[in-house]
Amino acid sequence: MKVLLPLLLLFFHFNSFAQNNQKNYQISGKIIATSTQEPILGVNIRPENTSKGDVTDFDGKFSFSLPEGNYKLEISCLGFETKYLDINLNQSINLNIELKENTQELGEIVITQDVRQSKLEQAQMSVNSLQAKDLESIPVVLGEKDFLKSLILLPGVSNTGEGAGGFNVRGGAADQNLVLLDGATLYNDSHLFGFFSVLQPDAIQSLTLYKGGIPSKFGNRVSSILNIEQKEGNFKTLQTEGSLGLVSSKILINGPIKKDKTSFLIGGRSSYAHLFLKLADNPNSAYFYDINAQLTHIFNTRHQLSISSYFGRDVFNINNSFKNIFGNSVISLNLLSTWSDAFKGNLRTYFSDYVYDLNLDVIGFNYKNGITEFGLGYDLTHRLNENISLEYGLQSNYYRFNPGFLEASRPDAGFNTTDLVNKYAWQNAIYLSSKQKIGKKLTLEYGARLNTFHRLGQDQVALYANSNPLLFNEDFGIYEEAPIEAYQKQKRNEIVKSFFHLEPRFSANYRLSESESIKASYQRINQHLHLISNNDAPTPLDIWAPSGRYLKPQKSDQWAVGYVKLWDNYSLETELFYKQVKNRVDYIDGANLIINDQIERVILPGEARSYGWELLFKKTKGKWQGWVAYTLSKSEQRTPGRTPTETGVNNGKWYNTGWDKTHDLSLVANYNHNERWKFNASFVYQTGRPTTYPTGKYEYLGLLVPNYDTRNANRLPDFHHLDFSATLTPKKNRDRAFKSSWVFSIYNIYGRKNAANISFRENEDSGRNEAVQLSIFGIVPAIAYQFKF
Repeated sequence: MKVLLPLLLLFFHFNSFAQNNQKNYQISGKIIATSTQEPILGVNIRPENTSKGDVTDFDGKFSFSLPEGNYKLEISCLGFETKYLDINLNQSINLNIELKENTQELGEIVITQDVRQSKLEQAQMSVNSLQAKDLESIPVVLGEKDFLKSLILLPGVSNTGEGAGGFNVRGGAADQNLVLLDGATLYNDSHLFGFFSVLQPDAIQSLTLYKGGIPSKFGNRVSSILNIEQKEGNFKTLQTEGSLGLVSSKILINGPIKKDKTSFLIGGRSSYAHLFLKLADNPNSAYFYDINAQLTHIFNTRHQLSISSYFGRDVFNINNSFKNIFGNSVISLNLLSTWSDAFKGNLRTYFSDYVYDLNLDVIGFNYKNGITEFGLGYDLTHRLNENISLEYGLQSNYYRFNPGFLEASRPDAGFNTTDLVNKYAWQNAIYLSSKQKIGKKLTLEYGARLNTFHRLGQDQVALYANSNPLLFNEDFGIYEEAPIEAYQKQKRNEIVKSFFHLEPRFSANYRLSESESIKASYQRINQHLHLISNNDAPTPLDIWAPSGRYLKPQKSDQWAVGYVKLWDNYSLETELFYKQVKNRVDYIDGANLIINDQIERVILPGEARSYGWELLFKKTKGKWQGWVAYTLSKSEQRTPGRTPTETGVNNGKWYNTGWDKTHDLSLVANYNHNERWKFNASFVYQTGRPTTYPTGKYEYLGLLVPNYDTRNANRLPDFHHLDFSATLTPKKNRDRAFKSSWVFSIYNIYGRKNAANISFRENEDSGRNEAVQLSIFGIVPAIAYQFKF
């Protein structure tokens, strides 16, 4: 209560302050495109002869207040016809506005001046926001548009290489990113081990990545929040769009069930390269499929219900002796309510399930693991006046962890069924955040989040002497698993361990001039879920584990400062950041993570830190557009011993994380030659990924045993590639409802053999040691046919 009391006093102070300003009336609403009925981002709403107004967000919504009187509103956005509305403001009003496309400007993909201006005005920093059209022409592997892969072209974001799932933000691990789809958690973001992301771009309305200065409404991951929103269906007309490619195809259908009242959206995507193998009598297959769906119903001007879902699976089958199926299932419900012009709420509930199923007939076993999450929350937005608005709410999550189930698939398998004990947890949070303008130059965003995490009872818990599951052998200088003394059974609804955390958040923006501003932020976030993996990139086989008696929550503190500068056709954003993480899980040498029911016997708590400089320079207008993104950073980890005699990991010294990239450079160029041809190119350069090479070998009992260098002291060769694409739009598109285009792309145009891994072996002929490089891609051409009607 000592923590909540100041926040409640702050709320009532602001509320009483608002009640003294009753002469202003609220102007709010939503702006959509006439042809697509989709929300428009970056529409400028300005009353003539005033300095007031607003810019629409990703949902096409705006809100501001004015004194009573008569006004003429100018509604403008590049690519659309400007519209004017005369209003007599004697009460708060809500407007639904449609803008017609300006066909002479549709050829350009731009970030408008109004959107750029919001960077100068908002306290929020370290954020990248995208819509489907913003990066739709960036060349990617196999010609497939990909939201998550496009993030790699932004500063502060990288991954561990080609064919790797997940992404890394500001030197953090991939499991430190929370991916939300319409408010529900996605636990796996990749198809085919990283070749594709799980999201169909045509079904996505917007994507926002928070790298720092994360608002109080978000938590549970210490590196970033990736918030993704699916499109609503068209409320007026039926629309169909899709594409046919060499490797995969997709289709998306949306339209009204009841005009202006109820709409639907359903989309499907699948790869089919395995079908060509079957034609050649090859029994092997590797493919994926996914389905996006959404149903939206407008009850009235105050209430709207959206139900969205996602289902995706990857399937691998090799000679019918190896079969692997894994993927996500998600369904979420959002009830949006406008209680008044200044008071809005969103009731959200969701179900998320990730499963991994492996059948290895050669050995004779079936293996399964997964995680299931149920979520419930209520978020409120309260605009007190023109200068102060509040966001507050509560959230609750229930988790069930299945760490693994192993059973024999045939009588001669030679091992017994192993069912690892399911684990359970319950998490709750309340938050309060305020956005406040102080004068014309200073904008603040500040608040706090109070987290509670409860580890619940399970059927079987191992007990150790002195509650120490990991012993250190001083004679040999190695860690050893402690013997289990007994097992304890706990009640399912029993709280066996609890954690309480207060997370302050603060961001500030100071406007230096009409075209430049400086920013600063601080955030504290706790993460109670841990991905148990000894790989630098996440794999489907990895398992999630909750914090508890032996596994403490990760705690992160991050500071950042930034500078924004705008010109007519260009923009510059640059930031410095420093992040430290406590209780980062590390593994003892030789740790066995597979089918391990007592993971606490092979892990140690460590700490991590990362720091760096980010630069983003954009050209936003004209036939030539694009950006330069550069990151100079360092990411390190250290795991000292628990006592002075213990060695810890790597002798307790700092070592490079597996995703440390000193230099990360991305160049993106778009050229709109004319209405028929558009050309796009991108170049990526990254410092080679850290790895550990053997420095020698010795013979023990007739076996050659490699002797390795200190952890991650070496690096793979530098990573780089150049990609190109061209889009041809036929002239006949202009006068017909059916529109189509051809996309020709080449990934890695100069055939760079980037190293995914380097292994060492003894040459059978010469007997000498040799290094063998594994590369995934060479030159990859692709062609796709896109259509819409």
